[in-house]
Amino acid sequence: MAKAAVTRSIRDDHQKNFLKIFNGLTGKHSRWEIWEDFVTLTAIEISNSTDKVNATERTKMYQTIISKYSAKERDGMAEMLAEVVMGMEQNPDQDFLGSLYMMCELGNDHAGQFFTPYDVCRCMVEISGGSDPAAENAGFFSVSDPACGAGALLIAFANLCRRKNICYHNKVLVVAQDIDFIVGLMCYIQCSFMGCAGYVVIGDTLVNPATAYDKRGLLPAGPQNRIWYMPFFSTDIWYMRRQIAQMNLLLEPKGEPAKIEKADTKPVNLQKSIKNEPKAPENEPLNETKTGQLTFF
Repeated sequence: MAKAAVTRSIRDDHQKNFLKIFNGLTGKHSRWEIWEDFVTLTAIEISNSTDKVNATERTKMYQTIISKYSAKERDGMAEMLAEVVMGMEQNPDQDFLGSLYMMCELGNDHAGQFFTPYDVCRCMVEISGGSDPAAENAGFFSVSDPACGAGALLIAFANLCRRKNICYHNKVLVVAQDIDFIVGLMCYIQCSFMGCAGYVVIGDTLVNPATAYDKRGLLPAGPQNRIWYMPFFSTDIWYMRRQIAQMNLLLEPKGEPAKIEKADTKPVNLQKSIKNEPKAPENEPLNETKTGQLTFF
């Protein structure tokens, strides 16, 4: 039954080939371990192409993972990556990795992850999607998904921009976050292959949400090792925008501490000042009329 369900869910030959190679690697390693390692290795390869700050630590992680596999198994993972690239190039309007994740029932085995079907995401984007003209006049606008999963909503939004002739590579800043490391990297891989510009933050949105030093999200704050920058975020136009954002931060007026002004005159002797203080005038006596009413006259 499970195999039949998977077969019915396969959309194209690239997913079919991916699953064939993926299942061929099982035996020595569990299905989840292969998936986890494949996603991590792919994300590190993408990240190291532009992010030199985290490259050293991530390269160590890469070497630790790849050392578990033989040369033949490494070739199999390279073929799996090729199928992902060709599948997304042939049909960019899909959640390639997310659908495979659910086909393999990995969501049931790991943290109870269940992804929204891509057709539902596309419907949601069509209903609520669109750009702000004021934001477009400012050069770009941002889209954020604080529980991104494999990135289905962001992929659907990118395809909506394409249908509206909006160059999302230069006009849209993508900010995504997910608490799950592997799932967040799945979003990172797919958004990177889509040519999106932005970053994915790994962390709990409720406890430690993604923040930025600037108002537009160009300078993400927090530990850099939990941020995965998409390659298009390093293109000239986005690099220039980040530099301008840094300059604006430096030029912003900062509140000066309150100054305590020194008195020009020396403090007077309190006792002397009390003695020299003029006495208050004595109250005039009040007269009482025959009826008992008080009067000054």
